[in-house]
Amino acid sequence: MRQNCIICTVGGALAAAILMNHSLTRPSFGVIFPTLGHVHDKDSRGLAILCRKPLCKANFTIAPRGLSCFSPDRQTETSMRFSGFRILKEGLTGNKGWRPHWRDPEPKAEYDIVIIGGGGHGLSTAYYLAKEHGLRNIAVLEKGYIGGGNVGRNTTIVRANYNLPGNSEFYSHSLKLWEGLEQDLNYNVMMSQRGVLNLFHSDGQRDYAARRANSMINQGDDAQLLDREAVRRMVPFLDFDNVRFPIFGGLYHARGGTARHDAVAWGYARGADQRGVDLLQNCEVTGIDVENGRVRGVQTSRGPIRAKKVAMVVAGRSSQVAAMAGMRLPIESHILQAFVTEGLKPMIDNVVTFGMGHFYISQSDKGGLVFGGDLDFYASYAARGNLPMAEHVMEAAMTLMPAIGKARVLRSWGGIMDMSPDGSPIIDKTDIEGLYLNCGWCYGGFKAVPGSGHCFAHLIAQDRPHPAAARLRLDRFRTGRGLMDEEGTGAQHNLH
Repeated sequence: MRQNCIICTVGGALAAAILMNHSLTRPSFGVIFPTLGHVHDKDSRGLAILCRKPLCKANFTIAPRGLSCFSPDRQTETSMRFSGFRILKEGLTGNKGWRPHWRDPEPKAEYDIVIIGGGGHGLSTAYYLAKEHGLRNIAVLEKGYIGGGNVGRNTTIVRANYNLPGNSEFYSHSLKLWEGLEQDLNYNVMMSQRGVLNLFHSDGQRDYAARRANSMINQGDDAQLLDREAVRRMVPFLDFDNVRFPIFGGLYHARGGTARHDAVAWGYARGADQRGVDLLQNCEVTGIDVENGRVRGVQTSRGPIRAKKVAMVVAGRSSQVAAMAGMRLPIESHILQAFVTEGLKPMIDNVVTFGMGHFYISQSDKGGLVFGGDLDFYASYAARGNLPMAEHVMEAAMTLMPAIGKARVLRSWGGIMDMSPDGSPIIDKTDIEGLYLNCGWCYGGFKAVPGSGHCFAHLIAQDRPHPAAARLRLDRFRTGRGLMDEEGTGAQHNLH
């Protein structure tokens, strides 16, 4: 066993070095190393151990300057970087020197800023508040465990193929942050720019795809209009001659792709903790204290916490939390279903979307096909979808890709989505002094994680909107200015 440990440790270090210099375009897969007994994931950025639980005993990742371990008790970024020698040493000594990703502190009586919500958006906001604006006296309040909400069970798609002003510049900004995220966090989030392919099935859809491509290029992003044969060479396993929905071509966004959703949350949590942010788990907010039109703090299951500023970032629970401050938001909560199949050999190099139904599919790092569809068309806080919509998704999958019928579905879930009237998010101050709002992400929540946190942190710290999020105002639903109907479905929640 000792020999196996040595071989695996050295082999892992060598594999990491090789992978740093060789880009992998196909989906990545887990490999078990006996030394640590945890799943190792490899992708184009390197090799990392990503444990199933945040507080694990063996965690390291490849960084541009070497290998690093996670040691929250050391507050400087440089102290978190380690060499290949450290990896070898830990492998030979039972890996007893690694530290948890982040601390589990007790709440303080008062903070400068309290962030409600410990998902991807809340954690990224805390991280950028500390990193970009030098603020340290910050708490992130999560009613469960860090990354246990939508970000823990997402569909991982990253893209910036938006059309309308207000959205296009924001998601372009977010994509640029995605491209440097692993180096910034010193954490392997498995960002894989494998490309996003949006299919079209009629002449009208082709015209719209051309306009969308031009808009993307004008924004500074990439876009390529592919004909039928070019799409066939890229994804030959699709049903090109379907009688109802023949494939005419596709809009290809090469810089888009996928990332590992829970690793994104862990990376931001680790980065925020290193900079002094308190991550308070099992700390549910039960009330928001407002006096004379100004926020004074929050009531929680772990006692009252005073704060100069309070930021709400709670995804599908936005209406419930805002009601604690006496606010009524233009938001409905709907369920968006997704599914994962058994692990398969690499077959889908890209993200593919069906133009005649809200269906999308990609292949995860574990080999499972990750796919989803449209909303359940009723408001609900249940984290599961209904069977008619599940059937609709399966029908779309079989229509586009008949071979998927041979794969077994292992699990499904329903993410609770904030649906706004125009299908676009809100990042803005409220009428209550010191209370800030981040909600309404509809279908765009995961791909917006870096951009949302970066822009929201700018708003909280400087009390003025970031240029990339300047149009994401709350009052647009009252004034009618700047409405962004990206889906083309009108101001009807239940039609998104």
